[in-house]
Amino acid sequence: MESILFEITDGVATLTLNRPDRLNSFTAAMHQEVREALAEVGREGSGVRCLLLTGAGRGFCAGQDLSDRAVSPDAEMPDLGASIETNYNPLVRTLRSLPMPVVCAVNGVAAGAGANLAFACDIVLAARSASFIQAFCKIGLIPDSGGTWTLPRLVGHARAMGLAMLDDKVTAEQAEAWGMIWKAVDDDKLADEAKALARHLATQPTKGLALIKQALNASSTNGLDEQLDLERDLQREAGRTRDYREGVSAFVAKRAPQFEGR
Repeated sequence: MESILFEITDGVATLTLNRPDRLNSFTAAMHQEVREALAEVGREGSGVRCLLLTGAGRGFCAGQDLSDRAVSPDAEMPDLGASIETNYNPLVRTLRSLPMPVVCAVNGVAAGAGANLAFACDIVLAARSASFIQAFCKIGLIPDSGGTWTLPRLVGHARAMGLAMLDDKVTAEQAEAWGMIWKAVDDDKLADEAKALARHLATQPTKGLALIKQALNASSTNGLDEQLDLERDLQREAGRTRDYREGVSAFVAKRAPQFEGR
């Protein structure tokens, strides 16, 4: 793979966007490599129980590499909707639906689709020097990759509108204060803290964590009655897992549980 780094160790799959000279901006080739890696993550029997997503170099992801689809004045106008349908929408849907925790370590600027890619993950850590910026309005576009869905839910309508229309940069500490991310950490501690978090999650009852993810993702569109019914159904499923049985047994025996993610 030329555009990403990918490895699986001790139940943690680490996917690193690796075009540092272009701030890890996406090309069609990079999308293909990410799709292949995520297919391996989701493959039954892969042993992956947590995904860690990060970037190489001084940026996390600057969104789309515009040079990959440059438009000359006399050229036919591109179908950006086709690019979104083929690349970005499936990527966001996959991250949201993976049956495991997805941790994102934002090591630098996250702009455009790069910012919204981070917001599609389950737990986001960011270096204090990192920043989030929508950037779309600067070139006459709208936030994509789920941005118009996630932003209002993370920060409210007024802030989402301001961020989308004014192109304001949000620091990591401000993002934490606004509830856009889980935590801002010192730059030199980001990699270690993100790896430790991912390793911890990979030892937990990951089937149950996947059900938590499913329930919380559904809550933004469900009414109370629908959510209560969903909680009932998912709790029934969780109660039939080996990890639930192990958790109760360990609690009663006053020992550390050994979860298998099943």
